[in-house]
Amino acid sequence: MEIYLLRHGDAEESLRIPDEERSLTPEGRRKLGAVLLRARAAGAGASLILASPLRRAVETAELAAGILNTRAPLVKTNALLPEAAPAEVWDEIRVHRDEGQLLLAGHEPVLGQVIAYLLGVPSAQIDMKKCSLARVDLEQFGHAPRGVLRWLLPPQLAV
Repeated sequence: MEIYLLRHGDAEESLRIPDEERSLTPEGRRKLGAVLLRARAAGAGASLILASPLRRAVETAELAAGILNTRAPLVKTNALLPEAAPAEVWDEIRVHRDEGQLLLAGHEPVLGQVIAYLLGVPSAQIDMKKCSLARVDLEQFGHAPRGVLRWLLPPQLAV
């Protein structure tokens, strides 16, 4: 399975609206678009998309579906909320183990922690800047994952 982990783009300031309702800014959409176009050129796709229920993550997932030209269903899950534990995300991935390409749209710190967890090195520090996209490949779905990091694309390299 190819797992794509996508951090949401820049969002509106939280001073004006509740955190869960913050929408992507035009600049956030632009940066995400550049990253996703580069990823599409590298063969990225999704047969299923999992997203945090927060608005900016759902919008990120929807933008990804459009740019990656997929009709993959989008499923909202609390396992991708910022305060979630990597083991919760692993459990969610295992539920969907029959998918070929899984895209996860979410937040820090959980996405960086999930990458480290999937690689079998939970103490590793992975810096997922906004609009970053990583690919981790998995072949087994036992109790503990042993993935391979194929690439990590920060937005600075997509322009």
